[in-house]
Amino acid sequence: MTDLSRSPGFSYMPATPVEARFYRPPLPAGHMPRPRLCERLEEGLQGRLLLVSAPAGFGKSSLAIEFCERLPAHWRSLWLGLSERDHDPGRFLERLLQGLQQFYPALGEEALGLLKMRQRHQPFAFEQWLDGLLDELAHELDDGQPLLLVLDDYHLAQGPVLDRCLQFFLNHLPPGVLLLVTSRQRPDWHLARLRLSRQLLELNEQDLRLTAAELDALLASQGTHLEQQQLAGILQRSEGWVAGLRLWLLAVEELDDGAGEGPELHGGEGLIREYLLEEVIERQPPEVQQFLYDTACLERFCAELCDAVRDCHDSAAIIRQLQANQVFLVPLDEQGRWFRYHHLFSDLLNARPADGLSRSRSGSHLRACRWFAAQGMLDAAIEQALLAGQSDVAASLVQNLSEEQMLAEQNIAMLLRWKTNLPDDLLVSTPRLIMLYGWALALACQLDAAQELLDQLDRFLPAADAASQRSLLAQWQALDGIIARGRGDGARAEQQCSEALASLPADRYGPHFMCLSALANLAIARGDLWRARGLNRDALELAQRIENPLLEALAHYERARVLQARGEVLRALSEVRQGLARVQGLAAQRSYSVRARLTLYEGYLLSLRLQPQASERLRAGIVEARGCRDVGVVIGYCVLASLEGRDGRPAEAFALLGEAERLMHVWDVPAIYYLAMITLIKCELWLRQGQVELAAAWLPQLDDTYGAQGRALAPEFHPQLALHIDLQQAALERQQGLLEAAERRLRALYQRAQGGGGQLIGLVAQAQLAQLLRQTGREREAQQQLDSCLEGAEGGALLPFIELIHHQPQWLRERLLARPSCPARDALISQLPLVQLADEEPVLEQEPLAEKLSSRELAVLQLIARGCSNQEISDRLFISLHTVKTHARHINSKLGVERRTQAVARAKGLGLLR
Repeated sequence: MTDLSRSPGFSYMPATPVEARFYRPPLPAGHMPRPRLCERLEEGLQGRLLLVSAPAGFGKSSLAIEFCERLPAHWRSLWLGLSERDHDPGRFLERLLQGLQQFYPALGEEALGLLKMRQRHQPFAFEQWLDGLLDELAHELDDGQPLLLVLDDYHLAQGPVLDRCLQFFLNHLPPGVLLLVTSRQRPDWHLARLRLSRQLLELNEQDLRLTAAELDALLASQGTHLEQQQLAGILQRSEGWVAGLRLWLLAVEELDDGAGEGPELHGGEGLIREYLLEEVIERQPPEVQQFLYDTACLERFCAELCDAVRDCHDSAAIIRQLQANQVFLVPLDEQGRWFRYHHLFSDLLNARPADGLSRSRSGSHLRACRWFAAQGMLDAAIEQALLAGQSDVAASLVQNLSEEQMLAEQNIAMLLRWKTNLPDDLLVSTPRLIMLYGWALALACQLDAAQELLDQLDRFLPAADAASQRSLLAQWQALDGIIARGRGDGARAEQQCSEALASLPADRYGPHFMCLSALANLAIARGDLWRARGLNRDALELAQRIENPLLEALAHYERARVLQARGEVLRALSEVRQGLARVQGLAAQRSYSVRARLTLYEGYLLSLRLQPQASERLRAGIVEARGCRDVGVVIGYCVLASLEGRDGRPAEAFALLGEAERLMHVWDVPAIYYLAMITLIKCELWLRQGQVELAAAWLPQLDDTYGAQGRALAPEFHPQLALHIDLQQAALERQQGLLEAAERRLRALYQRAQGGGGQLIGLVAQAQLAQLLRQTGREREAQQQLDSCLEGAEGGALLPFIELIHHQPQWLRERLLARPSCPARDALISQLPLVQLADEEPVLEQEPLAEKLSSRELAVLQLIARGCSNQEISDRLFISLHTVKTHARHINSKLGVERRTQAVARAKGLGLLR
């Protein structure tokens, strides 16, 4: 008899036991469990396909092994580790069928014979063959024992014919079989229908990246400890790449350094370099390798930019190929146009010697500079000119920046970085450069440096003609006024900014806007809110007239500050959100000062509303403000520290203030901008802790400097500082037992606040006075004071009542219930602890419900209220379905309800939802 298996065109299977060819390898030594990812995969057990797709070294196979080991006891699993030999569909299907026969011995005997008889050079009806096999499999399956079929490393076997086979296999998969595929590149399957029918669960590179907690656990398992800052740095450099971190740990072990410093995490050196070369780069075609090396110098790129840099026209096709092969590309936008390389991958590419490049790196940067400039992207063009070593080209491009663009974006970090790379003689070579960098330094609070640069304008006076002379002097006055405001010289700032407004040319919108903003800030500091309001209106109209969304958003921010000072918190919140809507289209990857300030101020206003989302918004604002070096970050730290102190976490509060001070020192910001604000918050925290002597030592000093009779103007970021100092002085006197002095101060503060544009502070003074009066037994006066305070709270501020909520909840409830329903009254009731009332069952006193829901739970609740399903919530918040369900259970438990609709109704009644 002829041995058909040895005939030409047939696959040859070595004489190896069948079980060995379907052996699932054990978890590697030192494997770190990924329970959160296994839970994600478990959510797809009722579907058809689990797809784990990511570049090399992200732990795809290890995750699949761990998931198989965690499967419920009634599940079976079949493991097929694929190789290049399985590229032949006949060989692959033969292996698949033999594997299935381990569980279903009678399956496909005739099908296997047909497969062995096929000739490679002849067409074979794979779909018809699979159709018959799947019909047989459907009859063999046991409902009580579903099967997980694992195809590991599918990218090694992937090809057009095998893709079509697997597509048919997926489309006709009988119930009771689930496919798990791991691959370095996304299979070329049509998955939209599976996704829409919830039959597909997909994990990608973003999902597989290690979190901070997982990295900490990995380091701990290796006996390595890192400080929090070091941990964040390693995570940022590695971008959660599992293999890179393990290779770095091996290098740490070789140095026998358990302290955690170790060698630098760099992709161009050592084991990481070897891994990336062998597993990624050398597997690419030569033209793709050359593309990688030639474009590595670009921090971000698109196909058109790469074409310009390489002087070619095939970049789009190569980028699509890199995306398909998962070659460490990080997308930067939802449109799939802009990308960057993974940090460690970029390290390796840039470490290549220059003689291996198709053109010099400086030449590539210069080509990129020209391309960016042609697209009108001047900031990117300037960066590329500096990288090319062409400082004169960079200086020429800087001069093309409009002041409106610079003052609106206020990305000080970028501007100052350019300044350090420009020679001093270039920096003062033209009035234009002097003014642009003078503004940059002033906005960075580098007041002395800004003044020195501004003094260089003398070299260009007198100007060539009278019009140029007037324009240059007006620009000088505008910047000089801003510098004076920063130094606390209110009189000079008022004079210079006012005169500049009268003389500035009509097309100098940026300086015009900044002068209006500075004058409005001075008006707030002096208690003239009506003038501040008028100036804000003028600034908003100017921004709208020139159709500059960034300046318009900044004007909304300034208007919100005035409304907040007047106690109109809800209107201020509306202004902030209008401002955020104007900058909604800004790139998320870049940091913008105006967006950071709006986010910070939204967090502050939410804290005045006692809303739990306040901390989340403040932290988001801090991140962006730090990214663009905006000194307004100090507001975020101070408000967040106050919240932490109020919630009983003084250590965290002082740590935040310490970080704020450290950051101000690093940025070389004058103390006038931040020291008084930070010190005042410290006094508040000391008083909460009962450290009266510390507060008593510092508050008089603050009062001498910034109080009603103080010698200094309040700083720009805290124009009503004097009123806040008085408020803390009253709190100090109450703790010292000086109740009469505290009462006099609070009454005087209320009158002063009302007449000086500080209605919000006046409300706080009234509420504290009501508490003090009740404390001293003057019930009727206390009630009158509280009623008056409640009438003034219609603007939406709830924070003034925080002490009454904590210390006099029953009395406050009685007074509130005696009033007709209104938004302020109902919102305050929702903040009160649950207590026993005369006509109610006894209830244990507890914290306000609004404080009990975490920010994540509140986000889930908001989406529930919009009618979103659990899966939609999972997709929008980037959390697992299991986590969504857990949050929903916690929400129901905390609100004392059983169903989603009840939770929404209860939350609205408590003021948690609008």
